[in-house]
Amino acid sequence: MTESIRNADVLIIGGGLSGTMLAVQLLRLPGQRHILVIEPRAELGRGEAYSAVELGHTLNGNAARMSVDPDNADDLTQWLTGYLDAGGWPQAHQQPVPISELFPPRGIFGVYAQQRLAEAKALSASTVEHIRAEVVDLIVDETSTRLTLDNGQQLRGAYAVLATGMFPAARTPQTESSGVNAAAVDPWDVQAMTRIDPQSTVLIIGSGLTMVDAVVSLEQAGHRGPIEIFSRHGLLPHVRRQPPSWEDFLAADPSLRSPRQLLREVRRQCRIAQAQGIDWQAPLDTVRAHIGRLWSQAGEREKRQFVRHVRPWWESHHHRSPPLSAQLVARLQEEGRLRIQAASFKGLVASDDAVTINVRRRGEQVVTQVAGAALINSSGIEYDWRRVARPLPQQLLKRGLIQPGPLALGIAADVSGAVVDAEGKVSQRLFAMGPPLRGMWWESTAVTDVAIQAKALAARLTQR
Repeated sequence: MTESIRNADVLIIGGGLSGTMLAVQLLRLPGQRHILVIEPRAELGRGEAYSAVELGHTLNGNAARMSVDPDNADDLTQWLTGYLDAGGWPQAHQQPVPISELFPPRGIFGVYAQQRLAEAKALSASTVEHIRAEVVDLIVDETSTRLTLDNGQQLRGAYAVLATGMFPAARTPQTESSGVNAAAVDPWDVQAMTRIDPQSTVLIIGSGLTMVDAVVSLEQAGHRGPIEIFSRHGLLPHVRRQPPSWEDFLAADPSLRSPRQLLREVRRQCRIAQAQGIDWQAPLDTVRAHIGRLWSQAGEREKRQFVRHVRPWWESHHHRSPPLSAQLVARLQEEGRLRIQAASFKGLVASDDAVTINVRRRGEQVVTQVAGAALINSSGIEYDWRRVARPLPQQLLKRGLIQPGPLALGIAADVSGAVVDAEGKVSQRLFAMGPPLRGMWWESTAVTDVAIQAKALAARLTQR
């Protein structure tokens, strides 16, 4: 029997980092409001990214870069100092670097996010309640939003926020499935990897940060055989270092707008840095603050140029690997156990005693079959909601409450996060934040990006 409708001021759909950070910001604002966070996991604050339990799965940014407080860049460093003093993460003391330069395990970062939520709840007149369920449908009218959960319960709120986080390709059902996930091992499932013959060949599709995690998982599972990686461009993430500060050259020259101009100037600045004996990552890191502006003011043609010609190199140079993980990948390459090939995945091949895939190597026209004992799908994040075979994205599309974002990256919204429907109307009740706004800002997944969005959206919701 369906329960009566429960009411709230704000309904947050998703209780990972995005939803939790929004809840924290709402709690910190004056006033008294009731907030419901709908998240099927047992805990808030973790989501896909921070549910990892292995210490080897670390953040790809050091503590100084990963604060959840947009007003205090040292918040994580300060929290981590107390956490280590209390005996948490004893392995950290084996790394001879300041706490601000540590790369914490993602599971510990989840503890940090949870503690900040608990502190905000204790000090606020508002309330936050975790509803452990999945949202399967959503309706918006002039005065409210109404959610239907997978248990049949309904919730009504003045506003609803899509804080759904990321849809990892390795764990996300696809509307047009190639069957890869059914045949593949989860990149983060170390226990499942212990069942692979430790001397056998493992195939990996994709060469980004998910691949790095998969290699760490294999190492922790005791795998000692060959690892064959297939990626369209054959690029590995660079290792993240701690470069010195560099002049913000984009702020000094607002005429730099197009992808070609940006790429030319970034290369020039990197050459200048290297000529002075300074790490090329120094000038590159100054670009980060301008990406949202550059992307949003670019035309569709320029955005397509960036995605087609610049994106692979931007991803490998900017989304860099944590040092310990990068050292593992480099060691396995030197030992000849890990090999990366520039090749496109062309599908699975039916096989009884192994996993066989079709690939087409760069520069070749023929498709080649490659066999291994196991396959890992490390192809990153699925941003096209039309391809995500989950109830809520499909229902939102069916009802016309959302439309794909630029280049089908996430969903369309205005600059404040108000969702744009299929007819181009800006919603007064439905909002989005974090990874769903990838098409709006390009970089909308990093902790600092989401923290800034959470603060701004909380202010808008309370002002309304």
